[in-house]
Amino acid sequence: MARYTGALCRLCRREGEKLFLKGSRCYTDKCGVEKRKYAPGQHGQSRGKLSDYGIQLREKQKVRRIYGVMEDQFRIYFKKASSMKGITGEVLLQILERRLDNIVYRMGFASNRREARQLVRHGHFLVNGRSADIPSYLLRPGDVVEVRESSRQLQAISESLSMAEHKGFPEWIELDMQGMKGKLVRVPSREEIQLPVQEQLIVEFYSK
Repeated sequence: MARYTGALCRLCRREGEKLFLKGSRCYTDKCGVEKRKYAPGQHGQSRGKLSDYGIQLREKQKVRRIYGVMEDQFRIYFKKASSMKGITGEVLLQILERRLDNIVYRMGFASNRREARQLVRHGHFLVNGRSADIPSYLLRPGDVVEVRESSRQLQAISESLSMAEHKGFPEWIELDMQGMKGKLVRVPSREEIQLPVQEQLIVEFYSK
C-alpha cells in the first residue's frame, strides 16, 4: 500500500500551520513551522493568493495529512459520509476519528498518529479481546481497545501515556491507565473534534 515517506515538517509548512505530525517535537522550538514559516520549495516565499478551488484543495489535503490517509481512501470515506445521515463534513470527521490508529493516539498510547499506525500494524493492540492490526478499522461505541499483555512494557507506549496524562483525554473516551485499555464511549460531536479545519470546504471541493 502506498504511503508518504517524506519529511513530515514539510507537510506542515505546505499547509502553513502545525498539524502536530511529530508529537512532542511540535511543541518545541525545533518545529519546522517555527523555523521557516513559509511553504517548502524555491518559490515557497513568493506564492500568490489562492483561488477558491485552491483553498478547498488545501483544506482537503490538510485533513488527509492530519489523519495520514491516502487520496483514494479519503475519497471512499467522503462517499460513505455522503450516504449517511447528518452533515456530510461533520460525519466525515467522525468517521476519521473512529479509525483504530486515531483512537490509539487519542487514548495516549502513541505520541502521534503515525506512531499509532505503526504500533497497530505490529499487532500491539486488541479490540474487544481480539487481535487487530488494521489501522483503518472503524470502531463503534462500546468497543474496547487494550494493549496486548506482551507489549505493555514498551517504552514508546509508557512514555506516550505519561505525556498524554498531563494533556488530558477526550470526554468521549474512557481510559483505564492501570489496565492499559480504553473504551470508545460515543461518537464525538464536531465541537469535541478540536481540529483547525473547515470541513465544509471539503464538501464543496468534492461537489464540483
